[in-house]
Amino acid sequence: MTTEPRFLVDRMLGTLTRYLRLLGYDTARADTLPPGNPKEDTELLQWAEQEGRILLTRDRELAGRAGDRGIYIGEKEILDQLALLRDLGLIDLSVRLIRCSLCNSLLEDAPEEEILAADYAPAGEGGHSFRWCPSCRRLYWMGTHTDDIIGRIGRLSHRSEKAP
Repeated sequence: MTTEPRFLVDRMLGTLTRYLRLLGYDTARADTLPPGNPKEDTELLQWAEQEGRILLTRDRELAGRAGDRGIYIGEKEILDQLALLRDLGLIDLSVRLIRCSLCNSLLEDAPEEEILAADYAPAGEGGHSFRWCPSCRRLYWMGTHTDDIIGRIGRLSHRSEKAP
């Protein structure tokens, strides 16, 4: 059995971070480090090595320094970024909704009190299955926003994969 890739994403790829988490991938982000550190690139390389993560970066030089562990993301559009990772065989494009898109924690079934306390949750609508982040207490469900993201990602499956 092949282990699923784990990612470390630089500060310039916030949207990609959120999408990878919605796809269910363990994705850490450089913004958890203090800003303005001139040695941040070195720390990112060490972090990726220590935790067995693939470093995704918009910095070509940093990707080169990372060797096999680094991938330069030159694409600007999120769908193109996802297509690149899919074409490299690193990700599957199925939205699994098992990780918090904000903090990367694994989601759990939402307790009833959390659903009732969330003023942003759909009220009076049946058929929703709610998930909850025990770390940041954010509530998730398959609704129109998630359907939109799934639709955008689904359009990628209609694109032909790039030749290796």
